[in-house]
Amino acid sequence: MTDVRSEAYDVKDISLAEAGLARVGWAERQMPVLRSIREAFGRDKPLAGLRVGACLHVTTETANLMIALKAAGASIALCASNPLSTQDDVAAALAGEFGIPTFAIKGEDEATYYRHIEAVLATRPNITMDDGCDLVNVLHTRHGDQLGEVRGGTEETTTGVIRLRAMARDGQLRFPVVAVNEALTKHMFDNRYGTGQSTLDGLIRATNILLAGRTFVVCGYGWCGRGLASRAHGMGAHVIVTEVDPTRALEALMDGYRVMPLGEAVKEADVIITVTGDVNVVDAPHFRAMKDGCIVANSGHFNDEINIPALVELARAHRPVRQFVEEYEMRDGRRVYLLADGRLLNLSAAEGHPAAVMDMSFANQALSAVYIASNFERLTPGVYDVPEDIDKQVAQLKLASLGVRIDVLTEVQQRYLASWDTGT
Repeated sequence: MTDVRSEAYDVKDISLAEAGLARVGWAERQMPVLRSIREAFGRDKPLAGLRVGACLHVTTETANLMIALKAAGASIALCASNPLSTQDDVAAALAGEFGIPTFAIKGEDEATYYRHIEAVLATRPNITMDDGCDLVNVLHTRHGDQLGEVRGGTEETTTGVIRLRAMARDGQLRFPVVAVNEALTKHMFDNRYGTGQSTLDGLIRATNILLAGRTFVVCGYGWCGRGLASRAHGMGAHVIVTEVDPTRALEALMDGYRVMPLGEAVKEADVIITVTGDVNVVDAPHFRAMKDGCIVANSGHFNDEINIPALVELARAHRPVRQFVEEYEMRDGRRVYLLADGRLLNLSAAEGHPAAVMDMSFANQALSAVYIASNFERLTPGVYDVPEDIDKQVAQLKLASLGVRIDVLTEVQQRYLASWDTGT
């Protein structure tokens, strides 16, 4: 493969564009909501004259979002939001077939990753579109002179929203950002059904293990954890949930899972997957207590959830045994298997969420970008929820695309729900 370097793009192999184009088209067939929005964008051009800088997982679904934004009249520049999540043929298609400046190579090192973010920021975006807050972070810390040109941004994932709220709390966030992750049509479906299915897809592709009968530990019972636990249980695994939140722990217990501290769970775990958004969830004491052959992976945004330096220090040797599988031999002879260098398993070892669920997430992204463009003058710096009417519009469009109709309240019912003077 050739290694392409250009001011217009930086991809692994531009000759992959044709193959990428076919896969982008396949995903588009599963994204009717975004397609209908793209068609409306093509007529109305709500982002005409604006520059959008995006730092997202470069997948077939993301490609369709970029195409929709371009149809809206925006100038786009895209880089990867994780070094292992890029699909190289899709990056090539975006650059070569759609003329969208794309800076993403699967497996890129840290220096290249940040050089690609800088390439996007060099276009001086008016709207940011982030997945993990790296683009916004670099913009604030290194390019303060550009902040006045930014109308606002959107954020796709839980980790990014956590970072943005911390910035806002410390008075450091300088423009409004819509937390797309908080939309009901995003986190209830993307995080639960998308993460649940795609994480198991990544696990099985990387290891080819049988899940039935295995003890499967899920660290964190947010929407991602709920989906992962449900799907693992459906494959016949014996699921244990670990949590720090008592309400979520109680929910997991009542959903039928065993709940215990991770220090106890690791002693019987065959597979451990973290989905918490926190640091050092699996740490040195856990590695010391794991049984031989335990598989450890992460589907949170960053690879901080597993303390990999501690694992390296505790091991006497390590070696790759399959693609995305690193075997660590502990000093007592036990073996621990780390998947995808602790990075997002579903995007590193598989293809990420199915297009049908990203259809809703990226519809929220597209409509939220238009909301920012239209309302930035009245929005102060801070983190905003997706407007309720956008969330409901996405749900209605999704139902319509599936051929599903629902009831409508009568005038009498609406008056009843709005009243206070009726009773027994």
